Amino acid sequence: MPHKAEVRTTLLPGQKGTVRLYKEYGDQLICVRYRYDKLRGRRLKTVELVVDEQPWVPGVTIPAERQVAVRIGYNEQDLRERVKQAGGYWDADRKAWRLGFGKVLQLGLERRLLDEELGF
Repeated sequence: MPHKAEVRTTLLPGQKGTVRLYKEYGDQLICVRYRYDKLRGRRLKTVELVVDEQPWVPGVTIPAERQVAVRIGYNEQDLRERVKQAGGYWDADRKAWRLGFGKVLQLGLERRLLDEELGF
């Protein structure tokens, strides 16, 4: 492992010097860095990669089991079936689907949450 290596250049995907790495890593590539280790006299090229991605709603802490309202269009039958399979049910009073917040995140439906449910 190198000693403290100074970062002199950070390149984003698409910039000159990242094309080959972007072809190899695709959308996982965050950036390419050139570090210089003065003690060893070495230039190091490093990459930052996405290795895991999870849904996250900034500033919101809601228990996973809390039931929240989600808007799903009438014509979105496949999505409605996925919500039902995850334990969701239709709330006729709210005209929305009810589902545990953790399941909403697993299904990637956080943008469909009704704002008043979360107190925004």
